[in-house]
Amino acid sequence: MLLVTGGAGFIGSAIVDAALERGHEVRVLDSLRPDVHGGAPTIDPRVDFVRGDVRDADAVARALESVDVVCHQAAKVGLGVDFSDAPDYVGSNELGTAVLLAALANAGIRRFVQASSMVVYGEGSYIGADGPTRPPARRAADLDAGRFDPLDVDGSPLRPALIDEDAPLDPRNVYAISKLSQEYLATSWARSTGGAAASLRYHNVYGPGMPQNTPYAGVASLFRSSLERGEAPRVFEDGRQRRDFVHVRDVASANLAAIEWTGRADGSRAFNVGSGVVHTIGEVAEQLSEHSGGAAPVVTGEYRLGDVRHITASSERAMSELGWAPSIGFEAGMREFATAPLRAAVQR
Repeated sequence: MLLVTGGAGFIGSAIVDAALERGHEVRVLDSLRPDVHGGAPTIDPRVDFVRGDVRDADAVARALESVDVVCHQAAKVGLGVDFSDAPDYVGSNELGTAVLLAALANAGIRRFVQASSMVVYGEGSYIGADGPTRPPARRAADLDAGRFDPLDVDGSPLRPALIDEDAPLDPRNVYAISKLSQEYLATSWARSTGGAAASLRYHNVYGPGMPQNTPYAGVASLFRSSLERGEAPRVFEDGRQRRDFVHVRDVASANLAAIEWTGRADGSRAFNVGSGVVHTIGEVAEQLSEHSGGAAPVVTGEYRLGDVRHITASSERAMSELGWAPSIGFEAGMREFATAPLRAAVQR
């Protein structure tokens, strides 16, 4: 049996759907926390549903009965509103993962897949005059002057490159730190138990069922929600920030591929999960406006201090080692997403 923690959420429910389609017997453990779920989500009747929090050892123990492999998606996501979010991130993500992994060790379960994130890298990879480099956080003075690209030592803009799993890690906020801690916990668990752990570093996930109004939602959801309200999407900086937007159904298929990998391997391994194709944030806004018939995007020049400029994935490791490949192209995915239903408004 497959246990999906957070299986009632945006990505978790897509994994559940894909697993059921593949013939897996599925159990879901989800707390249904109100800042994630706007009302009670629909649970497929074929799923054995357990309501509980991953920090609750008793609930986790019940959920693990007869389970062979765990796909861990339960987490507090997003970059947070301010530092007062820190205890919730650490509790939900780090403590929750530790409780879950301890229960796996006690139950003799040796296969574990979890959601990680591109945010563990901080800024993306760049090429400068002296070769590959990782720039520090951008300065407010440069951003105020409209110099959005990270600069080389000679003052010229650095050239962005695809980032791979061996790049240095530089988590720059509490959420990023908590996701990296989850990876380290999984590595420790694998070494201690002889199990296999795959940490999937999701890039910008989008698709039907995204939350529409949470402050932790991704940029694609924020643009989509603006259009639904009859407003123009507001694009920060100059709209040329490079990202890798990957459809939620491709993320689900990557998780199923990782589940098969944990059945063949031991140890811990990280994998980027992206589309492999670079697009800008401005292009996302344009696609969603075009396919929804909404207002054209407005590029504001505003910025958020601490945002990264460019980060795009090399997913070669996942393709070669997991045998996975994304199947939904950018325009087709955005066309679907432009009019697809979003999750109901969450409680504030």
